[in-house]
Amino acid sequence: MGMTMIENLLARKAGVPTVRPGDTVTVEVDLCVLIDLQFATMWMQPSRIHDPDKVAVIMDHAVPAPSLKDAAGGPKARKFVADFGIERFFDVGRHGICHQVIAENGLARPGDVLACTDSHTCAAGAYNTAARGLGPAEVYSILCTGSTWFQVAPTVRYEFTGTKPGVVSGKDVFLHIAQVYGDATNQNLEFGGPGLAGIPLNDRRTIATQAAEISADFATFGVDDLLREFLAERGVTDYHAADPDPDASYVDIRTVDLATLEPYVARPGTVSRNGLPVSQVERRKIDQAFIGSCANGQLEDLRIAAGVLRGRTVAPGVRLLVTPASQQVYRDAMRLGYLQDIADAGGVVTNSTCGACFGYHMGVVGPGEVCLTSSTRNFTGRMGSTEAEIYMASPATVAASAVTGVITDPREVSA
Repeated sequence: MGMTMIENLLARKAGVPTVRPGDTVTVEVDLCVLIDLQFATMWMQPSRIHDPDKVAVIMDHAVPAPSLKDAAGGPKARKFVADFGIERFFDVGRHGICHQVIAENGLARPGDVLACTDSHTCAAGAYNTAARGLGPAEVYSILCTGSTWFQVAPTVRYEFTGTKPGVVSGKDVFLHIAQVYGDATNQNLEFGGPGLAGIPLNDRRTIATQAAEISADFATFGVDDLLREFLAERGVTDYHAADPDPDASYVDIRTVDLATLEPYVARPGTVSRNGLPVSQVERRKIDQAFIGSCANGQLEDLRIAAGVLRGRTVAPGVRLLVTPASQQVYRDAMRLGYLQDIADAGGVVTNSTCGACFGYHMGVVGPGEVCLTSSTRNFTGRMGSTEAEIYMASPATVAASAVTGVITDPREVSA
C-alpha cells in the first residue's frame, strides 16, 4: 500500500522507508520563520542556534509598531539577526505578512519542511511544502535544534475537475469545501486532479491558507508546470517534489467540479458548514469591507478589487480598507495603478501588515458593526468587538459589496 503526498514527504525527511497514520516522526526543518510578535512578547535570545541559513525573520503582524510593546520587540529582532548573521531578514521597508514574503522570495520549496509560529503557515502547502504553524516554544526549540516531530494524520484527497468560472476564486473554492465537508480536525488535506491546472498559484495559496480554519494538519498541492514556472522565476530549482504513490491510501477521496461553483459567503462565527452561495445570502448592510491578509492580499486580489472599483464609488457609510500582503505587493500594485483605482473609489490603502485581520490595528471593528472581509477568520471577536458580525467572502464580493453598501453578488457589479 502506497503513501500520500505528505506521507512521502515526511518519510523522506525522517529518513525512514514508510510512514503510516498514527506514526510519530522526527524530521529536519528546512526553514524556521520568526515573526515580530515573538520578539515583542516572549523573547529570550538563545546562546546558539542550529543553522542561521535555515532561519528567516519577518516583521509582519504589527508594522510599523502600533504600541510600545511592539516597538520594544524591533530592536530585539535586529540584535538577534546581527548577532547570528541571519541573512533572511525582512525589516520595515522589505516587510510584509510572513506567508506572502515566504512565497514571493521562493523560501517555500517542494519537499521541504517549514515551521513558523503563525497558524496560517499551512499557506506554504501551495508550493508542495510541509508547512505548519507551531507554538512559540516549539519554534524556539527548532531554532536551536533544527528538528521537530509530527504525528502522521490520515489524508483526505480533493480531486478538482472541470474549469472554474472566472468570477470564482480560491476563497470561493475553499468556502464551498468548508460548507459541504466541514472540519478536517486531525487530518491532512491533499489537492490535485485534472482541474488543478486551471487554479492559479494565488488561488492555491488562498485554499492552503484557509485550511487552518477547518483545523487541518497539513494542506499540500502537487508540483505541476504552473508551480515549476513560479519557482523558476524566483531562482528555485534544487528541490525534491513530494508526490502521492499511485496506490496511496486515503481516508476519503472527494471530487469538486469547479465548473459548478459560484461566489460564496461564510456567515459570522465559523466557515465550517456555515456558508452559502452569495446569491442566496441576505443582502445585509455592511459598515466595513476589508481586503487583505495572507489569504487575499496578493497582487491578483488587488487587481480584482481595482477592476470592480474602477470608475465607481464606495457606498456612503461604508469603510473600504485594502491592505496589500507585502511591501512588494504594495509597490507592484502602485506601479500598475491598482492603488490609484482603489483610492479614487474612496477606499483606504494601508501599509502591508496583518493589521485588521487579527483585530489589532488599522481597521478594528466596533460594537454592532458588520464587516465583510476577505481575510482569514470570521469568529466572534476576531476583528475587534465581540458584538460585531464578520462575514467572509472573496475580494470580488467584498469590493462589489463596498460599492452597493450591502452584501452583493459580484456578478451584479460587472468589472
